[in-house]
Amino acid sequence: MALGSTIGVGLFLGSASAIQIAGPSILLGYLLAGIVAFIVLRALGEMAVHEPVAGSFAAYANTYVGLLAGYMVGWGYWTYWIVVGIAEVTAVGIYMGIWFPESPQWIWALSSILMMGLINLIAVKVFGEFEFWFALIKVVAIVAMIALGGSVIFFGFANDWNPIGFANLWQHGGFFPNGISGMLLSLQMVLFAYVGIEMIGLSAGEAENPRKTIPMAIDSLAWRILIFYMGAILVILAIFPWNEVGQQGSPFVVMFERIGLREAAGIINFVVITAALSSCNAGIFSGGRILYALSVNGYAPSPFAKLSRYGVPHRAVMVTVAICMTGVVLNYFVPDKAFQYIMAAVTFVGLMVWIAILFTQIQFRRSLTKDQVAELAYRTPWWPYSSWFALAFIALVVVLMGFHEDARIALVLGPCLLGVYLAMFYIIGLHRKTKLSREFK
Repeated sequence: MALGSTIGVGLFLGSASAIQIAGPSILLGYLLAGIVAFIVLRALGEMAVHEPVAGSFAAYANTYVGLLAGYMVGWGYWTYWIVVGIAEVTAVGIYMGIWFPESPQWIWALSSILMMGLINLIAVKVFGEFEFWFALIKVVAIVAMIALGGSVIFFGFANDWNPIGFANLWQHGGFFPNGISGMLLSLQMVLFAYVGIEMIGLSAGEAENPRKTIPMAIDSLAWRILIFYMGAILVILAIFPWNEVGQQGSPFVVMFERIGLREAAGIINFVVITAALSSCNAGIFSGGRILYALSVNGYAPSPFAKLSRYGVPHRAVMVTVAICMTGVVLNYFVPDKAFQYIMAAVTFVGLMVWIAILFTQIQFRRSLTKDQVAELAYRTPWWPYSSWFALAFIALVVVLMGFHEDARIALVLGPCLLGVYLAMFYIIGLHRKTKLSREFK
């Protein structure tokens, strides 16, 4: 699920916006962001292997930082999956516009939310079947696209059988056509693509042998995603100039049209739609379960803790779907800007969760003795420099969001949302359970 939920609009659609800002240097951005994502995963994995719990990073924040931190991380992660769902259905509307250019974008967004919500309300087994096939379709499609693109680059195809090579990476303005600043400004879009891999930590409590399976999953997931992203983007940038990417929808669809495979382009359009639906499906599933867990722990209203006869937290799922409906409103009023706004919101909330994971891991390390550190079965490499580097990198991206017009709104709405959650913390009386609210610094 972590692999499936991460390979979504961030790769298929968000990459186009990032390429327009950075040009070929976006490859460097994906590499740097991939390294930071790997550090975050290793920091989470270090705690998960040492102390596997179902609540993952929210539970660790509650233990090693305090009740307020655990509460804020839990609600923040629920918000993240809400916004992910909105982003994915927005992408569905954009993709469907390729086939039905006269239809309103919001119609497809609404249909997608209702369909995925219904799937999540039926039973966990049904959700699992849909998610398995959704994830399989897009992973196979990306592998096939990289293989086909590689043959075009090295051997030639639909280009009088002349190899295209990699000249497009430094032609048309060079590797940094918009300067170093262009690459830096694209980082928030690049990180948007990687946010979601921390979902792997949610399975730590249910793993049969977490000391073996969690490290294996984290290490393999990190390099697989890096290959998928960098491999796919490298192929696209090599086949046609960076300044032509994203002008006609998904760069993946346009790539197949470019080399003369229009039927394959239609298939890829179907693939990217299933990719978006997959991530939306995972978002509603995760959002409903997180809201249910918040309710069980007394962090949310108690009615959300009720399960249906199929074992589904139906009330929590329905509330999650209802909040996702705000995406339909955005697609109705600002269809041209909806995706950029939502992508910025996803990135901001996701980065706050990453910051919480890294800070919690630092506090976790400080709570251990030297002997306990020596006994850790799975450690973050280059500690403590790696964790501090990742924190500094994320902080830089948050600052850079203020220089991007479409992302700036997230820096306003994000803190406001955190303020609402903080007010709820006091309203429902959780502050009386701890002195943390007066001592937290």
